[in-house]
Amino acid sequence: MALLPGSGMIVRVTSRRPVPFIAGAVVTVALVAAAVLVMLPSREPGPRPAFQLPVACDETWILTTYPGHDNFDIDFFPAKGKTWGRPILASYAGEVVEAGVNGTLGERTPDNPDGPFGTGAGYWVKIDHGGLWTTQYLHMLEPPMVSEGQQVQQGQQLGKIGSTGKSGAPHLHYEQRAAGAKMEAYFAGLPSGITTDDREYSVRRTSANCVPAD
Repeated sequence: MALLPGSGMIVRVTSRRPVPFIAGAVVTVALVAAAVLVMLPSREPGPRPAFQLPVACDETWILTTYPGHDNFDIDFFPAKGKTWGRPILASYAGEVVEAGVNGTLGERTPDNPDGPFGTGAGYWVKIDHGGLWTTQYLHMLEPPMVSEGQQVQQGQQLGKIGSTGKSGAPHLHYEQRAAGAKMEAYFAGLPSGITTDDREYSVRRTSANCVPAD
């Protein structure tokens, strides 16, 4: 309020001066937010790597799933011969980002196949193939043959098939992921056909994981 000289009238005086400051602050915040958005890396995965079956060259395997197994998860069983101790191979070249124990191991071994269950993945390996693509290999018999930070080639042995963790029988549990999300696995450019866990499904495939990538 202020007294208008010579009139005896009181008038309201409103300052407009803070407005430019507020407007400037809003513009500054908007520019900072835009800069942050520009700096954030894209979460779109790159092209799918040329994955191969994670098992030995020319061997035929049964890829299977069942109700409650989670969409896109694959269990590998050999079409013939024993399962325990079979080599697990890298599907594609990359960097090992996890190698060790997930959950508890349990006590299921070739000498004690009906021993107590463990929990989680047991002995396992996760490989980063670049472009936000990863693969996971679960329930290994023994500690992985590779270590975190190690570069591996396609076809390089990662471990042996076992039944550690939450596993009822020796097998390889395998996953392909893009930007953290499970995806239908492709091998030698062909889809596996395993996309849902609402029914039992199996398919036979012969491995072309024969020559390590250059």
